[in-house]
Amino acid sequence: MYLSLIQIAESFGVSESVVEGWVRDEGMPHTPERGRLLFERAQVVQWAATRGLATKAGFLTPEQSSFTTGCELVPLLRVGGIHRGVSASSVLDVLGAVVASVPGAPAPVQELLRKRLRTPGGVVWAAVGGGFALPHLSTRVALGRQAGLVALLLLDDPLTQVGPTPDTIPVTRLFFFIAPSPRAHLDLLARLTRALTQGPLRDLIVRSAADSEIFAALAGADAAGGNASAEVKK
Repeated sequence: MYLSLIQIAESFGVSESVVEGWVRDEGMPHTPERGRLLFERAQVVQWAATRGLATKAGFLTPEQSSFTTGCELVPLLRVGGIHRGVSASSVLDVLGAVVASVPGAPAPVQELLRKRLRTPGGVVWAAVGGGFALPHLSTRVALGRQAGLVALLLLDDPLTQVGPTPDTIPVTRLFFFIAPSPRAHLDLLARLTRALTQGPLRDLIVRSAADSEIFAALAGADAAGGNASAEVKK
């Protein structure tokens, strides 16, 4: 579950500027999304617990109902693939080829998605720190339950169009994704963010581990995501 800046501020009983200070100075986990900040609930709870911070409202209390879209990372990455040795100048070309592999999408739809990739502002690059970004189309799409994908791009040189990063580390690793539906978008974004912050996946990618190791780490993330699905709600 992702929360807005206002919801986080209300949860802790502080002003939005205080939360922005936590993001800037205390490393509060967050995800940039189309010019705003989103906060993955489980990460914020863990971050607050290590600092002895107590919440004042209900947004961060345990969820009673559940929501899951079944967006497991391993099958989605098998569709989009792992791409090594990608130059920053060819990223959009690679993403265009990835879009062409969207399952079940007819050629006109694939062409529309490729055009969106090259439209100014068509991609949200979503730098998350540590040299990683989670780029996705700025306009949500609804391609059907089986039409999502994830692609991992390992770049040879930094990607300049990302803009400022949370920790000033240049972006050289991308998890591009297309969710099957707008409803599944935040679920998939949360799963990728969680996989990069919990478990061995980040370190494996940083050292360019073998595909088999990366898929094994993602399988562990999928299993953990399944166990935590009762806490994920739109």
